[in-house]
Amino acid sequence: MTDLPTRPFLALALSALLASGSALAQQAETGAAEDAPAAEAAEGGADDLAAQVLSTGEEVATPGQGPSIYIREEHGDWEIRCLENPGDGPDPCQMFQRLSDQNGNPTADVNVFDLPDGGEIVAGATILTPLQTLLTAQVTMRIDNGPARRYPFSFCDTSGCYARLGLTADDVNRMRRGAAATVIVVPAQAPDQQAELTMSLTGFTAGYEAVTVANPE
Repeated sequence: MTDLPTRPFLALALSALLASGSALAQQAETGAAEDAPAAEAAEGGADDLAAQVLSTGEEVATPGQGPSIYIREEHGDWEIRCLENPGDGPDPCQMFQRLSDQNGNPTADVNVFDLPDGGEIVAGATILTPLQTLLTAQVTMRIDNGPARRYPFSFCDTSGCYARLGLTADDVNRMRRGAAATVIVVPAQAPDQQAELTMSLTGFTAGYEAVTVANPE
């Protein structure tokens, strides 16, 4: 049996493989070029379908992003706090003072606001106390050494418990002339004790006039 020359045979086989590889590559490129429009059309159709059945959503206001409160001015120990009005008209304002106990711990917030003329009650106030307040003991307020008056709590929320006070013209005048008021609350964990909080009346007259001007009828 005659041996075939090995080197020329390998060279011929390698040339054939290279030639066939080149042809296959050309066919693949041609096929890819032909398939590209179809693939793009299919992709475009998928995008159209997604746009029909899927929503990108719309931006909404996050809860708690309501109008903000700012301090417009200060009078003595009172702040004039106003609520930004997103619409037309002035920003509604109230007087504010934070009361602390004898150890300096913030214990109650007081807001005072004027009311339209014509009624017996000319102004209102809210007193916010901690949730651990004994509600049945109510809130007591005394202006200087005058008589004390007791007010019930109206409701509680996560911030604390609220007493809503109606102030007559005589009450407001006594606060204008007074030096300080005493607010008394009773802690629920110690019902036999009282927390006496001093509410300064320094700047009350100027603050009340500022609120009256800021809140036109």
